Amino acid sequence: MSMSGPPGADRRAIMVRVLFFGPLAESLGEREVEIAVEFGSSIIELVERLGLQDLVSRGLRVAINSNVVSDLDSVIEDSSEIAFLPPVSGG
Repeated sequence: MSMSGPPGADRRAIMVRVLFFGPLAESLGEREVEIAVEFGSSIIELVERLGLQDLVSRGLRVAINSNVVSDLDSVIEDSSEIAFLPPVSGG
């Protein structure tokens, strides 16, 4: 008797809080959302799910639990806070 279940059954969902700042928050109409992602998901997978690839390539930064990360393959842990930070500009 097999205990393995259907394919993918070992992948459980985790909850993360996603924060948006600046013009991104204004364009999305939200500053904070809670999202369920699959256990083992990476930042780049979340970026793709949210459709933010172009913004990341133009300088949008990502922080996990208040720590800016450059490796978008970083794995998201349960209850993490993911912040999308616009590029800093000044004059």
